[in-house]
Formats: sequence, structure tokens, C-alpha cells
Amino acid sequence: MVEVIGFEGIGVNAWLIWMTPFIGAALIPILRKKSEKIKGYVAVAFSVISALLALSILPLGLSNGEIHSQIPWFSALNIDAGVLADPLAIIMSNLVAWISVAIFVYSVSYMHGQKSLIRYWFFMLFFIGSMQLIVLSDNLLMVFFGWEGVGLASYALIGFWYTDRKKDYVGREGHTAWGIPQWTSPTHAGIKAFLLNRAGDVMMLSGMFMIFMYSGTFGFRELLADQTWAHVMMQQNLLVPAAVLIFGGAIGKSAQFPLNEWLLEAMTGPTSVSALIHAATMVKAGVFLVARIGPLFFALSVFNMNQFFEIVTWVGAITALLLATQAIVNPEIKKVLAYSTGSQIGYMMMALGIAGLSTNFVDGYTAGFFHLISHALFKASLFMAAGAILHTVHSRFMNDMGGLKKNMRKTYIFFLLASLSLASAPLITLGFWSKDAIFASILESNYEFSSYVFLIAVTVAIMTSFYTFRMVGLVFFGKPSQNVVNIENKGHRIREVDKMMWLPFAALAIASIGFGVVGFAFEGQLHDIFSTYLASYFGINEGGVVPLGGTEAVQSSPELAESGAATVEGSKQDALELNPLAVVSSVAAFGVGGFLGYLFYIKRIGDPEKISDNVVSKALWKFLYNRWYLNSILYWIGVVIPLAAYRRIYKYFENILMYGINPSVQQSMVMMSKVAKVVQTGNVQTYLYVFAAGIIIITMLLLS
Repeated sequence: MVEVIGFEGIGVNAWLIWMTPFIGAALIPILRKKSEKIKGYVAVAFSVISALLALSILPLGLSNGEIHSQIPWFSALNIDAGVLADPLAIIMSNLVAWISVAIFVYSVSYMHGQKSLIRYWFFMLFFIGSMQLIVLSDNLLMVFFGWEGVGLASYALIGFWYTDRKKDYVGREGHTAWGIPQWTSPTHAGIKAFLLNRAGDVMMLSGMFMIFMYSGTFGFRELLADQTWAHVMMQQNLLVPAAVLIFGGAIGKSAQFPLNEWLLEAMTGPTSVSALIHAATMVKAGVFLVARIGPLFFALSVFNMNQFFEIVTWVGAITALLLATQAIVNPEIKKVLAYSTGSQIGYMMMALGIAGLSTNFVDGYTAGFFHLISHALFKASLFMAAGAILHTVHSRFMNDMGGLKKNMRKTYIFFLLASLSLASAPLITLGFWSKDAIFASILESNYEFSSYVFLIAVTVAIMTSFYTFRMVGLVFFGKPSQNVVNIENKGHRIREVDKMMWLPFAALAIASIGFGVVGFAFEGQLHDIFSTYLASYFGINEGGVVPLGGTEAVQSSPELAESGAATVEGSKQDALELNPLAVVSSVAAFGVGGFLGYLFYIKRIGDPEKISDNVVSKALWKFLYNRWYLNSILYWIGVVIPLAAYRRIYKYFENILMYGINPSVQQSMVMMSKVAKVVQTGNVQTYLYVFAAGIIIITMLLLS
């Protein structure tokens, strides 16, 4: 462990990882008069510097080292600003940094000729700086600053083409469900993402300050060191609600049910932005937050945190199933990939939740983070390859593609490799090993309802394999679509994109296969790193939780006394073993889904549309295509009904009551003034007469 104070030694590197992109973002506007290439190269340079700084601390993380550097921040509240580069943060930081470099290089060519490149590069750098701030912060308050930063950047980049050209929309024009349009403009999609994320952020902020009220700190290490706050919160039944509220922030950022709808329409931005959101930033922020706070709350398992982990598990399971079912019918390539991202994030949440419900936390924890790494590689590759396809055919719909295998050979090969990893092709892909690890962690968890979770996981894997082969078949196989024919008839030959575009997604696709070949050994290495990390920093090992300087209430818990927990040094598991049922299930899921996708969309022995001719399948297809009507329900509850209520209030309250009161008061004043005018004659004798009459009446009343 390396402890540093302020900006000293290697601690400077940890600070500069997230500060460098912000510095780059601040300097980019100075280049507004420079050429397009200079702007792009400068932005890439700052992303590379940040990545090299992350790489410089990687050996420390792999050897279970830590950089914890703090400087004074809010002295009145005793709050410090700090970076915490432990093994979890160091691995995640490198993943974010190097995926971002690949996307930045790709962007130089992809965004060629576009307007507002200063704005584009500013927010792209701001995006990765904010994400790195989330990853490296040593306290929840700084995490929240980064949290809001990625929210702002996503809003700006999703709505980048704010002129709302029809070609930048997502969804099919004219498609409605329950009267709600299912096609969206860039500005609308950006606002929707911003607002739904704010709902999650409010929950997160509430949970953070609930904990701060009882602990007096936002720091992760400080919260673990003295657990008195947790004991007091549990006595008042507030600990689990606070944890769930913080998880609400992760639900929003990672587009999990019920805040998942923003992600599906965030495809209005440039494809490079989609790749960044889905692979390196934004949606991964929610998973990282759960990975960051999960061990903390599991270390507090003496206070019975099972409810929190159950919520994480079932939110992940429901989201994985929900979005996978929608992906199998959607016609847009980027939206299929978006549905896939939400579904795969569900897998990660499922694994991290199961970890907390298991006697062996490290298995589920490793599986969830392993899948995060795997997904980042192949999904960034898939999005960038999809961008190359859109760049060529000028359409987002897969039925406007077809037969591209012949003229876009490189894109086809690397798209296929990344797709195999998404579909979890056995033994050779990283996606297979990470998904198998999740299956195994569920089966070995001893959770009461693990069989149901496992059934959902396998079902989703079958659908994932199916829609992946469907996507590959529709894009690259069969006859060229009429759109492709029209493009060629106009003299624009369908051809491969330039090297600066295909090399980044080629490298990531090859990496997903290269690491996949040694995937089991890679998983074992990751398992060893996290075993040591969790045991050293949280006292979590195979036997349970060993208190690390906890309070008397924690140490005297009967649950800990009966657990027979091993020492920290003995907590590291020697080796992983394959779970036969998990392996068989993974292979079978790939085989069943892939075979059906191959038959209908690559081999094309039958017309899939004929299957939906009957009433039942047609109704099911419509239900899935309309997104389970969840988007419509969201708009009815959040937009249509409130607006209708406001119009009623305006009509009856404002127009009648408020606008009615003003004229009534006015008329009353007029009448009173008329009465006053009649009384005020200006004749002194009249006044004396009235005065005398008044005195006589009062005297008579007093004498009666």
C-alpha cells in the first residue's frame, strides 16, 4: 500500500488521470480557428496522456497496492478531496482510458466534415474526465461531482445534432403505441436522458446525505473504519433504505428497470458517442458504483444487508430479460446494440447482487466485473463497426443493408468476431468465460431463489445469441437491399471505410478473442486479484467477513462468531473450478439461439415474417416491438397526465377562480366608490343632520 499526502510521488499520476481530460477540454476552444485535424489530434493526445498515466499505476494495482491521496476541501465540515486508486479503481481506470483512446482515434475519421467539432471534442474529453473522477474518487461527494459531469456530457452529446434532422432520429417515423410516438429527435432524446438520470441522482443524493448525517463522512475508507453509524442507522431501520437510494443512482446511470427507457433513444448522437457511453462511460458508472459500495455493505453483513443485494439482483435480472426480448424484434442496428447493452448490464448487476447473497462474495463479484471488462471490449468494437456501416449505407435500419459481406470484408470479419463474444461463443471468446462465471456464481450462491435467477440468465443468453446472429445475418448476408442498390446506381460504390476507422474496432475485436482463448486463466488471475483485494481492504473471504477495526457491536455479533472466518492471509482462493452445469448451459444457450438465428437470417431457409402471421405471434411481436408499452406508460404517467391536469387547473382555477376574483374585486370597489360618492354631498347641513341622527339613535340604544 502506498499512502501519500497531497500531490506527492506517484499520487500525482492518480490525480492527473482525471484532471488531464478536463485540462484538454478547457484548452480545446482555443483551437477553434485551427484545422479539423489539429483539433482531433490534440483531443486524442490528451486522451493518450490520461491513458499512459493510468497505465503507470497498473503494476501497483495488480500487486494489491493502493494510492490514497487527500487534500483539504471543505474544512468546516472536515471533508477532504482525495483519490483512491486501489486495485478495483486502477483496473477500471485503465479500461476506461484505453477504450476511450480507441474511440477518440476512430472519431477523427468518423466526424470528418462535421460542424461544431470544438463542442464535440470538448464534451468527449469532459466525459472521460468525469468518468475517471467517478472511478478514482475516495468519497461519495466527489463521485457525485463526476456523476453529474457524465450526465451533462451525455445530454450534450446525445443531442449533438440539435437541429433535429429526420435522418438523425431513432425509431420508425409514424410508429406510435397508445398514442405516444416511438420515434425521437436528438434534442428530445437528450432531454429524456437528462431527466431520467436526474430521477436516479435525486435518490443517490438522498442516500448519500442520510449516511453523512449519521457518519459525518463521505469517505469510503472512513465509513469502513468506524461502523458505529451503520449500527445506529440499522436500529432506526434506515441503513437498507439508504443503500437502496444510492443504488437508485446506479439504476438511472446504467439504464436499469424502471429507468431504462432513456438508453434506447440515446442513439441519436454520433455512433462514436454511443460507443463511449456503452463501453467506457455513463452506463458503466452505475456498475462501478455498485462494485465500489457492494463490498462496504457486505462488510456490514452483520446488520443484515440481504434486502439490498436482493434488490440489486432482481433489478438486474428483470432488466436483462426485458431488454433482450425487445432486441430480438427491433429493426435498427444501433438500437439492437443499445438493448443489448442494457441487458448485459443487467447480467453485471445480477452477479454483483448474487455476490452479496452468497457465502463466497468474491465469486459473484469477480464474475460481475469480469463481464464488465468483456463487454467493454466487444461492445465498443460493435458500435464502432456499426458506425462504419451507417457511414456507408446512410441508414440505421438493418433491412436497408444486406449483402455487405462482399464489399466490406474487414468490417464483416471484425464485427463477426465481436458478435461471437456478445453471443458467448464457447471457449474462444471472452464473453463466454465472463457469462459462464456469472452462471456459476448464481448456481453456487445458495440463494433461496437462485434457480429462478439462473433460469432468467440462461433464457437471456439464448435470446442474446439469437438476436446477435439475426443482426449479423440482416447486415452482411442475403441479397443487397434496395437502399444498397440505389446507392450503387448513383455511382457511390459500397466499400470499406478508411484505416483510422476500422483499426480501432479491429483491435478491440481481436482483443476480445485473444483474451478469450486464455479466458479461464484470465478469470483466475482476476479472481486472485479481487480475492486479495477484498480480504485485505474489507476483511471479506471465503468464510465470511473478518472485522477490520470495527466497533464493539460489529465484533461481538453472533453471526461473525459462528462464521469461523479465516484470517486475511488465508482468504485467497487457490484456484477456480469450472461448474459443469454452468458450462453446459452456456454452450447450450449459444447453440440454441445461434442455430435459430443462423437458420432464419444467415442460411435463410425460412421467412421469419411468416412465423408472425398467426394472431398470437403477431400480438407478441407487437408487444415486444412496442417495448412492453413501458415507454408509453412512462409518458402517460410523467407527461400526458400531468399536462392534462395542468390544463384543467389552468382552465378552472386560473381562468375562472383567479381571473374571476380580480374582476369581482374590481367591481366591488367600483360599487363602494359609487356609494361613497352618494354619501359625500359636500353639504355641511346634510352632514350635521346625519351626525345628529346618529347621536339620537345611539342614545336611544343606550337608554333602552
